[in-house]
Amino acid sequence: MGFAARVAAVLVACITSGPALAQDVTLIAREGGIVLSGALQGYDGEFYRIQTSYGLLTVDGQGVICEGPACPDLVAPRAVIRITGAGDVGADMLSPLFRSFAEKRGLIYQDRSDGGYAAALLDPETQQELADISFQPLAPDLATAALQAGAADLKLSYLPEDDFVSHALALDALAAIVAPDNPTPEISTSSLAQILAGEVTNWAQIGGPDMPVILHALDPDTDMQRALSARVGTPAAEAVLHPDQQALAAAVARDPWALAIIGRASIGPARRIPLTDSCGFPLLPTPLAVKAEDYPLALPVLLLTPKRRLPLLTREFLEFLRTPAAQEIIAASGYIDRSATRQPMTADGLRLINAIQGAGDDITLADLKRLVNLMDGADRLSLTFRFEDGSSTLDATSRENLADLAQLIASGRFRNERMVLAGFSDGSGAAPANLALSIERAQRVAQELAALAPDLPAEALPTVDGFGEALPMACDETAIGRQLNRRVELWLVPHFPEPDAPSP
Repeated sequence: MGFAARVAAVLVACITSGPALAQDVTLIAREGGIVLSGALQGYDGEFYRIQTSYGLLTVDGQGVICEGPACPDLVAPRAVIRITGAGDVGADMLSPLFRSFAEKRGLIYQDRSDGGYAAALLDPETQQELADISFQPLAPDLATAALQAGAADLKLSYLPEDDFVSHALALDALAAIVAPDNPTPEISTSSLAQILAGEVTNWAQIGGPDMPVILHALDPDTDMQRALSARVGTPAAEAVLHPDQQALAAAVARDPWALAIIGRASIGPARRIPLTDSCGFPLLPTPLAVKAEDYPLALPVLLLTPKRRLPLLTREFLEFLRTPAAQEIIAASGYIDRSATRQPMTADGLRLINAIQGAGDDITLADLKRLVNLMDGADRLSLTFRFEDGSSTLDATSRENLADLAQLIASGRFRNERMVLAGFSDGSGAAPANLALSIERAQRVAQELAALAPDLPAEALPTVDGFGEALPMACDETAIGRQLNRRVELWLVPHFPEPDAPSP
């Protein structure tokens, strides 16, 4: 047996609790002629999953008869939902989410936790168990192996993986934290990167007191630390290591010269030190900024699933995560929910200051007036669209945002409002070319929306405008700043059309 197979076998043994799920069954085609024998892996009320000599097969339950002691109850199949991955997220959110899911479905939620999260969902009339839910925190590589081996069904993660389907659960943001009594007022992202790389070792080098910087971090083999390394492009320098975010925040809060990067939801007793970019633009992890990915250290919280058919109850739970009830629970857990947030454009005076201060020689007063005239009285919706590097393809988050926007429009959410897709560019190149490019990107989003929702009438779709480099979110001197500035925002402008004149 190879190493990968041995790891898979161990994971199956460690994660699967209770009676063994995989037992021999025989599936016989109702019309005769085909017989499949193997170990039953699952039944979701519609399809069997069976491990056979031909490999893992998915078989339509309507076309076969199941024989053998392991054949499931065809009236109320029992779903097994095994979750693994990031321990902090699982501890914060799984219990309240499954409780709410059970309540919305009219089911009994039964907590079975004993040193780790476990629960069951029961039929309220028969008390029959409909779902067995468990969570086991594992390091990223072990959690991935469990999903690949069939020992887990869902993985909590901060990073997508090509072999799995990503379902957006919530949002978090990486934040720099210090002790409450650390006197340093703020830190730039460039200085933060130098600290993480070990190039800055004294607070005096970044405007603080003449004391050493004591870097703290999570263990390298944790989801959050891997997400940080992926974002900054390099592992952290030598640091005091901690097993989880709660321990990390507590340790930083006790040490006046400590600094660490942590999830916004886990700051706890420490103090978030304000971040700026290299041009002095403040970077604030507000809910709208994180949802719109205007904050450069925003992180998605994902549920990864294998590319196979999941049990019916598992699919229904994933659909429930998009509902307002689930989003309220996510927000109450300290994370940022994915619901669309709106804010008056004039409420964010910082953006107007940035527009004026960041305007290059090619941006005229007339350009700024046109921008401000449209912003006056408008709201910005947090749904924002960006493209993959060097392409005209929307990135994964933007595709999710587009689907959400189509649903909101179809539900009549924006009655008496005109939607505007406002395109922006970075400051590289000539202003006329940037203006044209910003309009082209906004048009691209409008085309994608029309293709995604062909039933929407033309008058229900957003109009398109572009402002080039006139409203920078961040400094154009860095790659991350230019990426933040290349975007398409969704603005809502009050619009009350004249009623049709009565027929004579």
